[in-house]
Amino acid sequence: MNGATSARKLSLLLAAAIFINFVDRGNLATAAPVLATELHLSATQIGILLSSFYWTYAVSQLGAGWLAERFSVQRVIAAGFALWCVATIATGFVSSFIALLCLRLILGLGESVSFPCSSKLLAENVSVDRRGRSNGDIAIGLALGPAFGTFVGGIVLARYGWRVLFISLGALSLLWLIPWLTGPARTLPARNAVSASDSPSFLEILRQRAALGAGLGHFCANYIFYFVLSWLPYYLVEVRGYSVTRMATIGGLTYAMHALGAYVTGTVIDRWIKSGETPHRVYRATLVTSQIASSVCLLGVLLGGPRLLEASLLGVGFTFGLASTTLYAVGQLLAGPKAAGRWIGFQGAVGNTAGIFGPAITGYLVDRTGSFYSAFGLAIGVSLLGVLAWTIVIPRIEPVLWGRAVPAT
Repeated sequence: MNGATSARKLSLLLAAAIFINFVDRGNLATAAPVLATELHLSATQIGILLSSFYWTYAVSQLGAGWLAERFSVQRVIAAGFALWCVATIATGFVSSFIALLCLRLILGLGESVSFPCSSKLLAENVSVDRRGRSNGDIAIGLALGPAFGTFVGGIVLARYGWRVLFISLGALSLLWLIPWLTGPARTLPARNAVSASDSPSFLEILRQRAALGAGLGHFCANYIFYFVLSWLPYYLVEVRGYSVTRMATIGGLTYAMHALGAYVTGTVIDRWIKSGETPHRVYRATLVTSQIASSVCLLGVLLGGPRLLEASLLGVGFTFGLASTTLYAVGQLLAGPKAAGRWIGFQGAVGNTAGIFGPAITGYLVDRTGSFYSAFGLAIGVSLLGVLAWTIVIPRIEPVLWGRAVPAT
């Protein structure tokens, strides 16, 4: 697939898949206040359910990265997509903690294909000076998914209940397979099915200091994002006294700001690189700014009154757009086209352990201390740790020189 138009079509369809991905994974957080009451679940149990998605999602990134290098990326995405939609629909029919837990594990398995496969496609089909916009499209989908899920999901939840929320959105999600299977699945060149000798192994990736730094930086960026994604509805309703409708409104606006931040970042990154600046300086400056600004804004959410809280939430959303646009662009550049699937699989596996630990630790701290202060403090500290990953652990953000030639990016 060549040219700006073809790259744009590809990135927009992938963005739609990521949008649905985050709608479906975020439904539980939106429904948590109501679901916890109806099924008599504690904050610790809610935390476990929120984190359980990432038990399979994080680990399965490695397998998804391997599949992206060995088989048709288009078919791998379609199979994972169908699996997570079915798991979402089935959630609307369960009535126990164990059943919810099992379906969250299946959901994580299905959704694990998204970023390794999309990064493989972008690394192969989109030049580096256009990847800011393409990754920005995907980041906009990532942001609008929670925005739609929180706002529209909150309205459906308030009017029809949590079961209708899961069943209806899961069923509607399946419609994405129609344009995917009739479009890119038939027109993309089959360049991803390579032999083991043509693609760097996971062991070779693990030996790269840049891979370890990217994984750590991804973890730190994800921790604060998943903290907000998983616990914002509960915090606003149970601690700050928001109604479900008001929570849905401010939550939706927060993720809308995330989308705006992603759009601005993708556009600025490409223009900055085209002007002659190195991707290293562009990507590093963007990620460091995001980590620091997110921490400052989250402090305002914790300590501020109603106006400062809501302004800070909008600020947090915008800073998320800086990170979500850049994280995968960094991995795509470092790995090169032949290693992008496995690299992003590894980077995503490390980064998404934040989803395993973060929501569960938050629930434990809330039950143990009776407040969110320590949970907020931990999220802020982890976010600031990410600055070290991008400034010290990774020497330079530039293509890795593998033991064999990797095509120029």
